[in-house]
Amino acid sequence: MINASDFRNGVTFEWDNGIWTVVSFLHVKPGKGAAFVRTKLKNIVTGAVIERTFNPTEKFTRAYIETKEMEYLYNDGEFYYFMDQETFEQLPLTHDQVEDAIPFVKENTTVTVRFFKGSAFSVQAPNFVELEVTDTEPGFKGDTATNTFKPATLETGFVLQVPLFINVGDKLKIDTRDGGSYLGRA
Repeated sequence: MINASDFRNGVTFEWDNGIWTVVSFLHVKPGKGAAFVRTKLKNIVTGAVIERTFNPTEKFTRAYIETKEMEYLYNDGEFYYFMDQETFEQLPLTHDQVEDAIPFVKENTTVTVRFFKGSAFSVQAPNFVELEVTDTEPGFKGDTATNTFKPATLETGFVLQVPLFINVGDKLKIDTRDGGSYLGRA
């Protein structure tokens, strides 16, 4: 059992006939009245996102999530295929199950696949990835003094804001934990 006061990002629990994971939380202690926990929750099966407030003493059953390292193989247009590196079995997943991770994953990249009661429900990309810039406006010498950014398209099709001195062909280090931010050149 878990209390609402124990909520942290990534905690999974069973509630309201579904399995939910905490996307964000805030413990609120108003000047008047009782404390409460404001949360944004995501249903791991349907992908629905809701916002709810809970009494900190409310109890929930913790949902145990299994993880497995798998290698991303390819996309056939409908499914994304991942291979178990121990048994070499292939697992097809839909776009809804991989949409958060796929912008950062190239073929043959090792990812973490999350399972609940034996069925896969999501894929996590590595925290940091190195991807090559395939399209951006040309950079100019001396464009390093200001905090000015331009869009750059990476080899996976993901577009992010980068400093002006980045050129086509540069390999960039990307932080995937916050939705894809530029960290520097690789």
